[in-house]
Amino acid sequence: MVPGYLLVQYFKRRNYLETGRGLCFPLVKACVFGNEPKASDEVPLASRTEPAETTPTWQALKLLFCAVGLQASYLTWGVLQERVMTRSYGATATWAGERFTDSQFLVLMNRVLALIVAGLYCLLCKQPRHGAPMYRYSFASLSNVLSSWCQYEALKFVSFPTQVLAKASKVIPVMLMGKLVSRRSYEHWEYLTAGLISIGVSMFLLSSGPEPRSSPATTLSGLILLAGYIAFDSFTSNWQDALFAYKMSSVQMMFGVNFFSCLFTVGSLLEQGALLEGTRFMGRHSEFAAHALLLSICSACGQLFIFYTIGQFGAAVFTIIMTLRQAFAILLSCLLYGHTITVVGGLGVAVVFAALLLRVYARGRLKQRGKKAVPIESPVQKV
Repeated sequence: MVPGYLLVQYFKRRNYLETGRGLCFPLVKACVFGNEPKASDEVPLASRTEPAETTPTWQALKLLFCAVGLQASYLTWGVLQERVMTRSYGATATWAGERFTDSQFLVLMNRVLALIVAGLYCLLCKQPRHGAPMYRYSFASLSNVLSSWCQYEALKFVSFPTQVLAKASKVIPVMLMGKLVSRRSYEHWEYLTAGLISIGVSMFLLSSGPEPRSSPATTLSGLILLAGYIAFDSFTSNWQDALFAYKMSSVQMMFGVNFFSCLFTVGSLLEQGALLEGTRFMGRHSEFAAHALLLSICSACGQLFIFYTIGQFGAAVFTIIMTLRQAFAILLSCLLYGHTITVVGGLGVAVVFAALLLRVYARGRLKQRGKKAVPIESPVQKV
């Protein structure tokens, strides 16, 4: 905070603070200290929007809309992610084609489109007065970029079902990171379900069936990348939870995180000279360009469906939908790309998802009893 303090003192001496004539000071203040919220600018941030129409039929239609939107967005995203990272483009009878290898370029495309969507939403819909220092978004942005990079790179070394199951088990490092970052305490049933998830994942990994030739076998490098993804993503979730103390909306969070993510990825790609190569690959393979664009659209639309679902039905319903989505993603990947799962592996998958649903049930019971449950991790930037 010392550099920020010196900057404020400098602008005070130049009489910018007192007169309000300076152009740089408001920007420096917003980046370093944030803005004080005003009562006239407050927008209620209720956890759930009260619907104007409460008939069961209307509520059922809205729930169906949310479920279909989430499933379509993220199932399509998963299928395209595996297609882009594990299959070749431009293959002919005499040429095997070439694979896209730069995960950072895909991360940049996702973040740019998400930034545009969040920016348009903030312009069109009234938002709370922004009070968080801008630099605080950079920590979540950096960890989010690293987690996304690890997620894409892992598909070069592990199968998609393995990746999905590893992502489903990230409640364990989220709990560990919650203790370190947010000083949270957890109930006994949370440790029990975390243990069940660990057992289910171990059953799946130790009993993997033969993979098709075009799919990667699980390797140590892949497991390390998955561990990196889970660790960075857990930090992102806990850091975003801390940022919500500034009373911002989820879309403002989405904009701030993606803004810095774009800066980080563009800087990295320019430094490596990979930005131009990624653009050339898109020019050589129009199919890849269409897949990458649709991948980014699904990611951005999925975020909006997340916010709407939680606002209308709460985090428990959202978690159930997303847990089912992970199970459908594994099934769809096996059908489309020929992955095989043994009986023991299938039992491991069932144990994992049963533990996840048990966590949702236990949270609901605690809420009914009026006991404060541990918050579900931040839904922002899941992909």
